[in-house]
Amino acid sequence: MARCGLGQDPESAAAVAVLKRAVELDSESRYPQALVCYQEGIDLLLQVLKDGKYHKQIKIEENATGFSYESLFQEYLNETVTEVWIEDPYIRHTHQLYNFLRFCEMLIKKPCKVKTIHLLTSLDEGSRREQQSSGLREIKESLRKHGVLLELEYSSSIHDREIRFNNGWMIKIGRGLDYFKKAQGRFSLGYCDFDLRPCHETTVDIFHNKHTKKI
Repeated sequence: MARCGLGQDPESAAAVAVLKRAVELDSESRYPQALVCYQEGIDLLLQVLKDGKYHKQIKIEENATGFSYESLFQEYLNETVTEVWIEDPYIRHTHQLYNFLRFCEMLIKKPCKVKTIHLLTSLDEGSRREQQSSGLREIKESLRKHGVLLELEYSSSIHDREIRFNNGWMIKIGRGLDYFKKAQGRFSLGYCDFDLRPCHETTVDIFHNKHTKKI
């Protein structure tokens, strides 16, 4: 299971209170009053977005399912998304490279029109460095064939994990892209469909900013 809620700043709280009142009025068949509250609540939420104060938090519990990349991110992806920044120190091991590949596959599907993906990660210090480098090179070449540029950058001090879209949305996941548990087997449910894959416990924070910094 997961718990979800808007941030507790006054503007968000006011919007939530008005929308809750709208639902109550709707359930009482007081439709004209409910409509007014719906409109007012939506206006307040739009103002929160305009001011860059939107904050939504999702808590993914241990072994929860239904949290594929599409389920988490699709709401924030539209035709205005042309550039994406990913900061994740752990795009190293084979399963982490596959996670990143799955994320990229999502980005090149409609309605997105992504042209550039920036990845900031850390180099594997062990014997798997060549595997990491060759895997990322292969992903970069595959994206190029789809008209998408993958810009790679490495940092030995990176520890934060966040994803930013150039339409203003920013998503921070406590575990980065690597929040799925290992599949029980190659022919078990969840091996291909990540909505059926159990997750590790983690927190997802979603923000909207009028301006997003570049790496």
